[in-house]
Amino acid sequence: CYSHHCVGEIRASVYISVYWTFLYHLSGLVEICLMHPLDVVKTRFQIQRCATDPNSYKSLGDSFRVIFRTEGLFGFYKGILPPILAETPKRAFFTFEQYKKLLGYVSLSPALTFAIAGLGSGLTEAIVVNPFEVVKVGLQANRNKFTEQPSTMSYARHIIKKEGLGLQGLNKGFTATLGRHGVFNMVYFGFYHNVKNILPVNKDPTLEFLRKFGIGLLSGTIASVINIPFDVAKSRIQGPQPVPGEIKYRTCFKTMATVYQEEGILALYKGLLPKIMRLGPGGAVMLLVYEYSYSWLQENW
Repeated sequence: CYSHHCVGEIRASVYISVYWTFLYHLSGLVEICLMHPLDVVKTRFQIQRCATDPNSYKSLGDSFRVIFRTEGLFGFYKGILPPILAETPKRAFFTFEQYKKLLGYVSLSPALTFAIAGLGSGLTEAIVVNPFEVVKVGLQANRNKFTEQPSTMSYARHIIKKEGLGLQGLNKGFTATLGRHGVFNMVYFGFYHNVKNILPVNKDPTLEFLRKFGIGLLSGTIASVINIPFDVAKSRIQGPQPVPGEIKYRTCFKTMATVYQEEGILALYKGLLPKIMRLGPGGAVMLLVYEYSYSWLQENW
């Protein structure tokens, strides 16, 4: 085992791990930077309660115009630091692979394995990212000019000092985040891998790329449609409450019920368009970066 061949294999394995990690850092960072304006707009739509409110956005185009006019270009990048620090996209793929390996020891069908591994990766991801999400949503909800907004660290300290680290403070909206990430990853990974295995592979590289991109786009879109009620509940719990000092939105399902009773079923789908615009193409790109970089590394190392 101390032969040159063995040492070479270990070295190649280390190189693969380093490159794999680097590619995921890079692709995750690019995805966040490109798509964050849509995330800001989505959060704003989800926390607005009444269409007759003069401060409410009337449409997607209106939201972009108003934010740009009143908050400037950097208004679209409020709360960008928490998702960069949390490294959400990279972590989702890594944990999915780990759960898939673990489930290999259990006699499950491939379809069920992909879905359960996706669910497990989403729940694990939610535990890690929830405090970052609380800070992000609070910063995104702030309509002041970017220069008048507190920094990420000062806002996090403010939450900890005022509300603590628990489920009413830095970890509020925890069950909604579990639901959002668990459901999304279960559908996203489950649908992508199952459909990809059913549809025939194209020998033409361009057509094969388009096949995978199309399945990835559909996976991100369907997952977004199914999980958005959890997303709305999460934004309401983690965002500013209607009456300052009085907590109206506390738990996931109670928040969903309140929103449904007061605003109707469509209110649970607020922010769906910017969410799909972000996670449809974004989800496809992340899956393709994962697949092509992984196969390239296997071929070259």
